[in-house]
Amino acid sequence: MSLIDTFARTPGTGSPRPASKRRSRTRASIGPATIISGLVLLIAVAWALFPALFTHHDPNDGGTTPALLAPSLDHWFGTDQTGRDAFTRVVYGASQSLLAALVAVGVGLVVGTAIGLIAGTRRGWLDDVLMRFIDVLLSIPAILLSLSIVIVLGFGTINAAIAVGVTAIAQFARLSRSEAVRINTSDFVAAAYGSGGTFFSVLFRHILPNSISPVLSLAVLQIGSAILQISTLGFLGYGTPPPTPEWGLIIAEGRNFVATAWWLTVLPGFVVMAIVLATHQIGNTLRKATS
Repeated sequence: MSLIDTFARTPGTGSPRPASKRRSRTRASIGPATIISGLVLLIAVAWALFPALFTHHDPNDGGTTPALLAPSLDHWFGTDQTGRDAFTRVVYGASQSLLAALVAVGVGLVVGTAIGLIAGTRRGWLDDVLMRFIDVLLSIPAILLSLSIVIVLGFGTINAAIAVGVTAIAQFARLSRSEAVRINTSDFVAAAYGSGGTFFSVLFRHILPNSISPVLSLAVLQIGSAILQISTLGFLGYGTPPPTPEWGLIIAEGRNFVATAWWLTVLPGFVVMAIVLATHQIGNTLRKATS
């Protein structure tokens, strides 16, 4: 079952559940894993907003610190080949990676949702044209498409984020279209049109508010996927240029020292993995609460 099928509902079904049942499902889905995931994400956001609170080292200057020091109380993740504190670079890299992920998800959310809503409400030839465009996007591997776009736009954090965001448009479009089709067949939408409502007034007052919850849940899941894709671009050298710290670039810089300084790749990689898993856990919790 695909990620879109998990979120999509069958058109014409899915009447709202009582508020008490929705609250009980929400409480039941918030377990220890969700709480831990929330703490992990809070730490990552705190790193991005207030990095100086977590480390006193310079992320780009190792000074006189010896290179390739093993992890210790002074250097939690050790030092890299130039003596820079690896933990400090991971902390300061959070702002680059999280900002890029948010921009990527924002691009996919806005563009994809707009395409899906228009296709699902207008139907006809416009629906066919837009969905064939989405099928083309889905037929191209995400990493290949993002690499092609970032090569055209040029290297950099924002360009990499836009490239990753384009790869997410298709998923948002398919999900929002399925929700729009479901809502568009409802009696209250027909009543809104019957009372003289225009297409855009019905779209923004009725269809969009009633179809946005699954899309927002998907957006949370996509943050983790975006972090992973942006880190991959950074690892391949198509993301943030050095010496600016970014998680994929940090892992790439340490790959030549795996045999002698494993911590330069393993520990930053563990951080990325933990944050990606945390976003997926939070996204799944939101999906269950809104389904």
